[in-house]
Amino acid sequence: MKNKWFKFSLAAITYLLMTIWIGNYWLLLGLPILFDIYISKKVHWAFWKKRGVKKQGFIVEWVDALIFAVVAATLIRMFFIEAYTIPTSSMEKSMLVGDYLFVSKMAYGPKVPNTPLSFPFAHHTMPGTKSTKSYSELIKWPYKRLAGLGDVQRDDVVVFNFPAGDTIWVGNENPDLHSYVRRYGQEFKADDMRKGRLLQSDEAYKNMARKFLRQRYDIRSRPVDKRENYIKRCVGLPGDTLISKDGQLFVNGKAQAAIEDMQYNYTVKTNGTTINPRKLEELGIAIDDRNKNANNEYVMPLSAAKVEALKKLNNVVSVTRLLYPVGMYEEVFPFSRDYLWNRDNFGPLVLPKKGVTVSITKETLPLYERVITAYEGNKLEVKDNGIYVNGKITTTYTFKMDYYWMMGDNRHMSADSRYWGYVPEDHIVGKASFVWLSLDKDKSFLSKIRWNRIFKGIE
Repeated sequence: MKNKWFKFSLAAITYLLMTIWIGNYWLLLGLPILFDIYISKKVHWAFWKKRGVKKQGFIVEWVDALIFAVVAATLIRMFFIEAYTIPTSSMEKSMLVGDYLFVSKMAYGPKVPNTPLSFPFAHHTMPGTKSTKSYSELIKWPYKRLAGLGDVQRDDVVVFNFPAGDTIWVGNENPDLHSYVRRYGQEFKADDMRKGRLLQSDEAYKNMARKFLRQRYDIRSRPVDKRENYIKRCVGLPGDTLISKDGQLFVNGKAQAAIEDMQYNYTVKTNGTTINPRKLEELGIAIDDRNKNANNEYVMPLSAAKVEALKKLNNVVSVTRLLYPVGMYEEVFPFSRDYLWNRDNFGPLVLPKKGVTVSITKETLPLYERVITAYEGNKLEVKDNGIYVNGKITTTYTFKMDYYWMMGDNRHMSADSRYWGYVPEDHIVGKASFVWLSLDKDKSFLSKIRWNRIFKGIE
């Protein structure tokens, strides 16, 4: 290892393999730099060190170690594995709030960053601030995914960039800005109806809402790799046909494989007494989930096993699952009254697949509008005589990317594809691999640690 030629050869081979993997052969221009670092030593690359001095000072050694650690950790985080935490209950009980896990970038192949100029270890906001960007868009790279170990499989637990997070209302990111636009647009329309004014198109009201929000609040756009990270289960692959009937999902005509800890919301009615909090704790029902309605009944997300356990309690009279019936409209994808869908009943829905051509009409457009515009970068116009894409009238559209359908295991408490649609392939970050730490926020000190979940694999 003391031989300079051996060290150069090892570094050069590693660098060449990385270049081949990345597929950008302009990186070969870096080989002369490696040669100079290890062999010719004409340029003083490590400018923080004193040249020709073998024994460096304490501070210099720390700077040297810090630079190496930051570079190594950044490369590992970018191309191999990244830490992530579960912030919400959307995947309960398969995954718990307070789970800290590792996400494998190699599972599907790491993405080359869209915005390579970024502060180390910060996602989109500088540490200690609420709105200062941690990245620069002076350099923008197109979507490119390196070779990985495989493809996304049905029922994988996947981490991805939030598709509806392309434009945000700073400080009010939840729900997404598009939800606010629809909400304000409906309020403007309702106001016109109350005042007897001439009604405009829904798109006109949305444009009014966008203008209203931009004039009053800090509205920003984010590149794909700087959007919030979400974690859900992939229940639909490109080309799959999905339909949900009373909460049971069918994929290509077959019922989705059973997920042991899947949850739905239930109304729990007692004889008027309170359920023992210790019993609810034993069942793993978080304090935040122990809600009561106007009738003093509990409304809680429960798995099938917990339903049976609650039914056995002496003071529990009934446990009834909440259901959004067929034909009941809810603000779910594709957000059109032509589709009377809700969280329990929706579809049939065919997921877009790369290379597949579909018919585009004013009736089907709500299903594909964001694909055509936001995800695949086309200009879309709807006129009286037809639909125009990039200035040309069209009746069909061919997809450029694959798209996935993601849902949480906590089916009534998950903001997922039902509320913002498809997940494009360029938003996929990686596969959730295993939990390395789990902390229960309802407990204190060492009792916070869920020891049985440490190094638990994710299924």
